[in-house]
Amino acid sequence: MPAKNSALAKLMNNHKLQHAGYVAVAKTRAKVLKVVANILPVPRPLLFVGESSCNELCDMMINEGATNVFIVTDAVLNKLAVPKKVTDYLEQNNINFEIYDGITPDPTFTVVEEGLSQSTTAKCDAILAIGGGSVIDAAKMIAMAQGNNCKPQKLIGILKARKPCMPLYCIPTTAGTGSEATLGAVVSDNETHQKAISIDPRMVPLAAAIDPIIMKGMPPHITADTGIDVLTHALEAWMSVNASVETDYYAASATKAVMKYLPLAYKDGNDLKAREEMGIAAHYGGIAFNKAGLGYVHAIAHQLGAHYSIPHGRANAIVLPYVLDLNRKDSEKRLAKLAKKIGIVESGANNKTDKELASYFIDQVRELIETVGINPTVKGMKKTDFESMAKAAAKEVSDTYAVPTYMPASGIKKILLKIQIASEDRAIKDSNNEKMA
Repeated sequence: MPAKNSALAKLMNNHKLQHAGYVAVAKTRAKVLKVVANILPVPRPLLFVGESSCNELCDMMINEGATNVFIVTDAVLNKLAVPKKVTDYLEQNNINFEIYDGITPDPTFTVVEEGLSQSTTAKCDAILAIGGGSVIDAAKMIAMAQGNNCKPQKLIGILKARKPCMPLYCIPTTAGTGSEATLGAVVSDNETHQKAISIDPRMVPLAAAIDPIIMKGMPPHITADTGIDVLTHALEAWMSVNASVETDYYAASATKAVMKYLPLAYKDGNDLKAREEMGIAAHYGGIAFNKAGLGYVHAIAHQLGAHYSIPHGRANAIVLPYVLDLNRKDSEKRLAKLAKKIGIVESGANNKTDKELASYFIDQVRELIETVGINPTVKGMKKTDFESMAKAAAKEVSDTYAVPTYMPASGIKKILLKIQIASEDRAIKDSNNEKMA
């Protein structure tokens, strides 16, 4: 071990040097990910859209030979009889089914194993997920584990499966994760609740149904949270160093739809057009980040969720403006291009600089978050948590994402501190308003 005052010790403690090493490793991994994304064939699910889409999806399952369908959902959706639209149609067509409604938010390996056991015992030959991101992720793991006759833990990592998964279909009930279009699934450890990810193109569902009738039951706050999740997927894919012509198309399309239709869906949950467009946007966002990746918004949001139980979409909404500000300089040309591409800039945009257009776009994102009633604060933040949160977020980025600007852990801690200060200021303001009322 070098002496404290030695030249080597100084180098080891040099934060600039550490950051340079971090950036070098991260950029190398980003290049590898780009090569893999271009080489690895990623299938896309057949997409059914509209009020008859669930029936069309069921017809496809039947035509593909399904005779005993394992339906994965959660207890709330089952109690609300959301799967009934599907089960009634299956009964009419003499198709057997088994319902597993044990999926919880951030499902654990135990939850997945229980579903796997039930599906295997019932000898189901197709799996249908009806729910949000947690339900779809759990269904992916069940389908892959059943297809490979193994425990879900054996599938954690990249390309761990040896065989295809069981025939898998999805009906998302929220317009948020886009999980029905992605090649990954996240499962949490039973005790530590640390998230583990399985990545494999064979995990992509065969088909998905975007049914606005099913989605109209989402309450406003969930509509808002999941809608900003879509926007975050699209923007992080757009700003990714690994963005391509293909991912740009889907990211821009998703962004445009969210900016236009999220306020409408939030205001009127029965607006079927808005619901449908948001469902398509979520799907497009999933396609975009499948290849381009995500960034610091998700990395930090994951930590807010793990430490303070903030719903994922809401955590994204809290972090997004800060990261957009961070990326402003390196991404202003890209953000300006996006602003013009989706048509949200004012007249005379050609006379505005990229800096002005990027700033205007970021302001529009902030306004959208406020319009849909998202409280951008976190209760109970502790500075003592920031070190571990920052390190975990920095590692997530360096391992898996291709971002325009790499931050040291200290930069992430600054963002966390800004969120904490804003949260405390908001709490004081709200308290004063209550006293005056």
